[in-house]
Amino acid sequence: MGESKSGPPDRGREPARLQTEVATGRENILNSAVENFQRLGYHGTSVRDIARDAGITPASIYHHFASKQIILQEIMEKVLGDVISLTRAAVLRAGETPVSQLEALVRTWVLFHTSRRAEALIGASEIRSLDDVGHRLVITLRDHQEQLFHEVIDRGVADGSFTTPYPREAARAIINMGYSIASWYRPGGELSPDELADRYAALALGTAGADLADTTPASHPLSRPTPYPTPTAERPNT
Repeated sequence: MGESKSGPPDRGREPARLQTEVATGRENILNSAVENFQRLGYHGTSVRDIARDAGITPASIYHHFASKQIILQEIMEKVLGDVISLTRAAVLRAGETPVSQLEALVRTWVLFHTSRRAEALIGASEIRSLDDVGHRLVITLRDHQEQLFHEVIDRGVADGSFTTPYPREAARAIINMGYSIASWYRPGGELSPDELADRYAALALGTAGADLADTTPASHPLSRPTPYPTPTAERPNT
C-alpha cells in the first residue's frame, strides 16, 4: 500500500490568514467608529459603543488600536489620503488645460463628499478633537489637498483661462463648497451625485472666472442656459 501523502497542515498559510483576520477586525472597528462619531460625536462616543457595534469586547479593541484617539486619527488620515489620491488622479487624466483640470478636480471633490459623507463630516467637524500630533498630521494632509486647488487655479490665471483677481480666495471658496456637502446632502433627493457634481463644477469655473460659453460644448451640462434650480427645487436633497 502506498503511503498517505497527507501531512501536517500547511503552516505557510497561517500568517496570511491571521493578517486577513487582523485587517478585517481593524476595518470593523473603524466602520463602527465612523458610525458612532457621526451620530454621537467623538467625545460622546465611548470605546464600549465602538466595540458593541463592531461585535467585539472593549478589551479586544486594544489589540488593534492603542486608544480612541488613534482610531480618530486613522479615520481622518485615511479619508484625506483617499481624496488626495483621487483628486490628483482626476487632474492628471483631465488633460492640460486648467479649465478641464478644475472641472475634473471639482467633480471628483463633490462625488467624494456625496459617497463618503460620514467620514468627510468627521474630518471637517472633529479636527478640534485631535491631539497635537494628530492635528499636525491632518493639517499637513489638508494643506496638500488645498495646494492642488491652488496650483490648478494659479495656472489658469497665469495663462488667461481664469480671470479672478483673487485666486487664493477663489480656491478656498471652491474647497469649502465641497466640504459643506457632507453636512446636508442625502441620497435620493432630486439631484443625483453626478448632477450635483455638474452644478458645482459650473459654480467653481464661474468662481475662478472661466468663460463657460467658450469652454464647454453645447451638449455639456455646464453650458445649459439655466443650470441652477429655484431654491425650493433643491430642498429634497437637504
